Formats: sequence, C-alpha cells, structure tokens
Amino acid sequence: MDDRSTGPEVNTDLRDFLRSRRARITPADAGLPDQRGPRRVAGLRREEVAQLAGVSVDYYVRLERGRSLHVSEAVLDAVARSLCLNDTERDHLFALARPARRPRRPAPPQRVRPGLFRVLDTLSGNPAMIIGHRLDILAANGMARALYTDFEALPHRDRNLARYIFLDESARSLYADWEAAARRVVAALHLYAGRHPDDPRLAELIGELSVHDHDFRRWWADHDVHRHSNGTKLYHHPLVGDLTLHYEALTPTTDPDQLLGLYTAEPNTPSDHALRLLASWTGNPSPTPPTSG
Repeated sequence: MDDRSTGPEVNTDLRDFLRSRRARITPADAGLPDQRGPRRVAGLRREEVAQLAGVSVDYYVRLERGRSLHVSEAVLDAVARSLCLNDTERDHLFALARPARRPRRPAPPQRVRPGLFRVLDTLSGNPAMIIGHRLDILAANGMARALYTDFEALPHRDRNLARYIFLDESARSLYADWEAAARRVVAALHLYAGRHPDDPRLAELIGELSVHDHDFRRWWADHDVHRHSNGTKLYHHPLVGDLTLHYEALTPTTDPDQLLGLYTAEPNTPSDHALRLLASWTGNPSPTPPTSG
C-alpha cells in the first residue's frame, strides 16, 4: 500500500507527525547499537520503532500510515518513548491519535472575563495580552500595543499573532531573531491544530499563510509543536532600541484555550530602562474591552 494513500480512514495528521519524528531520531539517540554501513532512511526505520515500542512491525506500519486503529494509551506511551518525544509532543501524539471530531463550523467567539480584563488593565507598566484560538489577540494593554502594533485598530480577523509575524513587515525588524519567533508561532499553531482538527478558521489561516509566505509553508511541513509557557525574547524596538524581555504564559482555569502573556525585564537593566521609557512615551493607554473573540 502506498504511504501517501488518503482514503476516508487515513489520519494524515498522525501519519505526517509520526514520520517527521521518526526521521529526526538516530539509532544512537534511541539507544540502539551502532550499525555499520549506509542507511537507506533518515532517522529510525519503522521496524526499529516497532522493536523499541514492543509492537509488531505490521501494527506500527498501519499506525504510521494513519489507518484507523483503536490505539491504547500504553502503545502510544511506548511509541512516544521510542521516538524520544517531549511532553508537548507526547500530548500532541495523543490528540492526533484520538481526535475529538466536532462539527465543522467556527467555534463561538471567545470572551475575556471582566475580572481577567481588569487584571490586564492593572499591568500597565509591562506588555501583556490575552491570546485565544488560533493565536487570536483577544485583548492587549497599551504597552503590548506599543511593543508590537495596535491590534485593536485592525479588523477582527487580522488580530492574530501568526498573521502579524508573517504578514506585517514591521515584525521582521522588531524581533532580533525573527526566524526563531516565527518557528515557535508555527509550532504553536500545529499544537492547536491537534486539539481542534475541524476548525475552519484555522484551515483558512493556514491556507492564507501558506500562500503568502514560503517560510511558513516550509516550517508547517516540519510538524514541530510548541506550547507557550515561559522564556526570553529579544527585540529591537524602533523607539527604544534593544530589549531583552522574559515572558510568562498563564492559562485561566475557566478557559484553557486562552492565555495571558506577560512580558517583564530584569530590574535595573538597560531593558528595564528602555521599557520604562516606552511606557512614558506611550502614556500607558488602557486596553479597550474587546467586542468579539
């Protein structure tokens, strides 16, 4: 059977993800003995994954081809270990192997709770924004708008972090390492796609970015996944220069598909002074309550 078969029972997302993860793992990475001589495939062979996972070769081949299977949690755990998946990739594998199919219609607009919106308003000295489905920007305080762009002046469909990163030329000069930031955004979209495989607005977004940006199209094919949690980002702001900001992503318990992103600078550093200067120049305008998600 051709690996590229796409019949009605083929899970192409699962197929492509497993193949991409297998291709990046060497036998040494997986703890297999060194084998002399050339190898015909990049990464592990299917029979090697099957051996490591403790399943038959035929079973793993059908799984990687995306054929409909009732895969147990134990088997998925074993495959995740064999492919050296991290926690985010493991969760993504489970989501792809056990997709929760929903009606193919847009999800209801997301709303930011008034209490959470007031929290955003109090963070006036630091950039902060609330991100929802498909990396939509649901709300942003004045500092976030000063750091990035005035999302609230854009049409609702354009208030999206991925569209900003790939379609707004100013983003490429704002990020000191634009490629790293852009690849994280692509990987975050892949993670969302695993949980919401039937979101038509996501399909529209992926199609638009694939048409307009070669880098997005290439990185989407890598099938990497990323969960926003914390880290450091480097910027070169047109008004205040270089900024090193640390971010934390906090998820409200009432809506796991929203997150509050908060950016801070180390006290008494050039980045801290630059952030204070940006605040003084922008006047810390308060965020406007969103009318839709």
